[in-house]
Amino acid sequence: MIASPMFPDVHLPFLDKVELPMVMRVGLKHPSAPALADVSTSVANELEKSHRASGLSDGAKIAVAVGSRGIASIDQVVKTSVNWLKAQGFSPFIVPAMGSHGGGTKEGQIEVLAALGITEQTMGVPIEATMDIVKYGTTSQGVDCVFDKNAAAADGVLAINRVKSHTSFDRPVESGLSKLVAVGLGKGQGAMNMHALGTIGLSDVLPEIAKISLRESPIFFGLALVENSNKQLVIVEGAEPEKFHEVDERLLKKAKSLLAKLPFDQIDALVVEELGKNISGAGMDYAVTGRTDIRGVDNPLTPFVHKLGVLGMTKEAKGNGIGIGMADYAPRDLANSLDLYSIYFNAVTATFMEKARLPIILPTDLDVFKACVSTCWVADPKFARLAIIKSTLHLNEILVSPNLFIDIAENENTTLIKDARPLEFSDVGTLQMRCNV
Repeated sequence: MIASPMFPDVHLPFLDKVELPMVMRVGLKHPSAPALADVSTSVANELEKSHRASGLSDGAKIAVAVGSRGIASIDQVVKTSVNWLKAQGFSPFIVPAMGSHGGGTKEGQIEVLAALGITEQTMGVPIEATMDIVKYGTTSQGVDCVFDKNAAAADGVLAINRVKSHTSFDRPVESGLSKLVAVGLGKGQGAMNMHALGTIGLSDVLPEIAKISLRESPIFFGLALVENSNKQLVIVEGAEPEKFHEVDERLLKKAKSLLAKLPFDQIDALVVEELGKNISGAGMDYAVTGRTDIRGVDNPLTPFVHKLGVLGMTKEAKGNGIGIGMADYAPRDLANSLDLYSIYFNAVTATFMEKARLPIILPTDLDVFKACVSTCWVADPKFARLAIIKSTLHLNEILVSPNLFIDIAENENTTLIKDARPLEFSDVGTLQMRCNV
């Protein structure tokens, strides 16, 4: 049952007189790489490189470990992997490898997989979900290494994950195969263990937990995936367990070179139409908002966003609005749709409370815009440097005020789609002029 708050209608009369900037519709071109011509063939070709697969006996039970992120073509990657394993004479099944996501329950994690198109019906194999774990050892920091009980009992485990930057940290190895092993397959307890020591969890604890799990578990191969800025797979690379760390580190450099970012150093007011766990683990990517907002972790120098508003949440987030704490303002409809249990569970597991805190809640989208531009320290709000984005993942088309467009008017990667016009809202203050994906 979703535990949602009910916020009152808090009207601030001084906002009534605030004039908003006009906005221009702008297209942005980001670093890219050609998408794979045939994802299924690429996956099958990489699986053929597994040395350990040939050592598995006929009928071997193989756990296919799948995470919770909205990875491009993930259902196709998993389906191809399952079919390949069957063709080798193995008996595959799927395990959710997503730490504490899905509310920290096996039912919730099955639902998360279903939202990604991964079900027993679509994949043609069982999904064996559990939050039960086995212990493999303890790190030098005194942190227990734990592992999904069903995966541990299998004859082999195939790990599948995207290599990408972490949503709050900058390290040589961030999100990838190593993280799936250490956190995803560690289930809720593993996620909590990894975060127990705070910010050193990713830099020091995660690699050691991954090393122990790779030594003790039946993991025999991994598929590392890289996307371009258009959310298309550009790399599928197979890796033996002992190569996970090296592959993660090398492919992370490629993934970061393909990240879409806003071409501004400073923004007076940024409004994000949607946040969500499928957009970013922290709801909104700090490389776009300029905010990690974790005590002891510096925010990036650019972009500097003075005021940040968020209007909605993706349906895939299922109420988990983690990351809303990075915003300054949000409308009541968004606040009332939050599942506080999921948000609190996520925040407490990660030990970073800041992203679960609630911003100032105002009645409508229109109020959020007016509050953002009237509190960003400009003399006249209608001249604020305003930007509107669909999400921190979707940056191909944005809306910007004329004063902000000046910064990118001569940029060869910028295309003016529509000249300046007033923002449009419904009679009840809902934003009508949206960014196209």
